[in-house]
Amino acid sequence: MTMFRPLLAAALAAGLLTSPALADRPRDQDQAFRATNEGRAIPLPVIRDRVKRELGDAEYLGPEFRGDTYRLKFMRGNRVIWVDVDAATGRIVGRSGR
Repeated sequence: MTMFRPLLAAALAAGLLTSPALADRPRDQDQAFRATNEGRAIPLPVIRDRVKRELGDAEYLGPEFRGDTYRLKFMRGNRVIWVDVDAATGRIVGRSGR
């Protein structure tokens, strides 16, 4: 039994050390920041402001970053509007919920 405890403690310690590396995936904002710094994406505030002007009175709720596109979420009344924007060019490539 005395030999079992050190082995159990070592196994638990090894599991605790490796599990955060497996659980962490890059966050959207980290990916967007990296893409902007590398010149692969226009900064989100620039794209957000362009789309907000186009949608007028719709309320901006937030972004998602999908590697090569931003997906912006808006509300107008009780309707959700999703706008997909090419991150490199700023061009709207899709829209739903008009």
